[in-house]
Amino acid sequence: MSLVKRNSNNQSAVPSLFDDFFSREFFNWGNNNYSATRTTVPAVNVKETNEEFEVEVAAPGMSKEDFNITLDHNYLTISSSKQQEQNSEEHGYTRREFSYQSFSRSFELPTDVVDGENIKATYDNGLLRLVIPKKEEAKQKGPKTIQVS
Repeated sequence: MSLVKRNSNNQSAVPSLFDDFFSREFFNWGNNNYSATRTTVPAVNVKETNEEFEVEVAAPGMSKEDFNITLDHNYLTISSSKQQEQNSEEHGYTRREFSYQSFSRSFELPTDVVDGENIKATYDNGLLRLVIPKKEEAKQKGPKTIQVS
């Protein structure tokens, strides 16, 4: 048996503004790719293989020059800022539009696993991709056969 909310006042089945307001997750910014300052933060995928970590950042509309990627000890920081300004004048009216986008994401890397000297980054079709190789001693090796003597 399930519970169903019914409106007993014969009002329309359209939910009220009050119900809609409280059913949303306004304070769960991570769920909607929003930061605490209400700016969008790009989605990030992290994948681990035996050989490396792969980090993908969805950042359409940027160029590779817009990114700043730093490794400070074991903190990898990916940041970007982009500013655009457009001015036009028609029929005696002036129109000026500008926008500013920025974000910063930081990740703590395991220092005993990651080869920080050989990190590679590429940007293509709105996707920033970082390949972070593992140190040779951290790579998983196949099972070792031990001979019985």
